[in-house]
Amino acid sequence: MAANYWASTQRLHWQFSRTELQDILQHLENEDPALTQQYPLLDRRLLSIFYNQQLVKLAKRMSIRQQALGTAQVYIRRFYTKVDVRNTNPYLILTTALYLACKMEESPQHIRVVVEHARSLWPDFIPSDVSRLGECEFYLISEMNSQLIIHHPYRTLQELQGRLDLVQDDVLVAWSIINDHYLTDLPLLFAPHVIAIAAIFLAMTLKQSSGGQQAAVNAAAYLTDSRQAIREGSSTVASNDNVPEKRIGSFVKWLAEGEVDLQAVADSMQEIISLYDVWDRYGEKTCKDQISHVVKARGLDK
Repeated sequence: MAANYWASTQRLHWQFSRTELQDILQHLENEDPALTQQYPLLDRRLLSIFYNQQLVKLAKRMSIRQQALGTAQVYIRRFYTKVDVRNTNPYLILTTALYLACKMEESPQHIRVVVEHARSLWPDFIPSDVSRLGECEFYLISEMNSQLIIHHPYRTLQELQGRLDLVQDDVLVAWSIINDHYLTDLPLLFAPHVIAIAAIFLAMTLKQSSGGQQAAVNAAAYLTDSRQAIREGSSTVASNDNVPEKRIGSFVKWLAEGEVDLQAVADSMQEIISLYDVWDRYGEKTCKDQISHVVKARGLDK
C-alpha cells in the first residue's frame, strides 16, 4: 500500500485529464445506444447530489465519520467510470460502497447491520439476503482493480491550518467545501492538495465578501490571470479590486512559491462553483423517480 499520494494507485491509475474522463464516460454511453436512448439520465451532478444525500442518510444511522463517507463517494465515482448506471441498482451500489469504505477506513460495520439500516431506508431496493451485498462488494473491488486506498484533501487542510494561520471559520468553511467536492469529478481530476488549496481559497473569498459566488468566480479568474505575473515576480498581483482581501494576494504568492499548479486550483474552484449553480435546480423527487423507474423497469431490484 502506498503511504503517499505521489506513489499511490490513486495518482497512477485514477487521475485523468478532463478529455480522458469525458472519453471514458462517452464510451459508456455509446456501448448500448438503445439503452441510453430508452433511459435518458439527468445531469450527472444532480445524480451525484442525490447519491450523496442518500449516503448521508445511511451514514448518520450508523454514526460513520466523514472520511469513510468521502471514500465511499470516490468508490462510487470510480465504479461508474467502468459501469453504466443504467445496468445497476444504485441503492445497492451506494450501500456496498459505504460498507467497503468503512472497512478500508478502519471503522468496519457488520454486514447484517448495514443491510438492516439500508433496508429501513430503501426497502424496495435492498434485498434482505446479505449475500447479495457481499457479491456486490466483490463486484466493486473487481471493477476498481482492488485499488482501494484513497488520499483525501482533509489532511492537507489540517497541515496548512497552522502554516497559513487560518482562522477557525476558514477551516470550517473549507472543510465543508471539501465535503462538497466529492459530488463532482474533481477526485478523478486533481491531486488532494490541489482540492484543499482550492477549498481554502474559496473559504477565504466567500467568508470575507458579500458578493457570494460571484466573488468566488472573480477570485478564480484573478488566480488564473495572476499566475504568470506571480512567476515573473510582479508586485502588483494583489491589487485587483475583485479580490475581497489583500491577504488573498499573499496567499496566491505563497502558492506560486510552492510550485502549486495555479491553473488546477482555479479549475477546481470553478468546478465547485458550477456545482453550487446546478444545486439550485436540484429536486430530490425528480432524481428518485428517474432512478426508481430505471431500476424497476430493468428488474435490477430483484
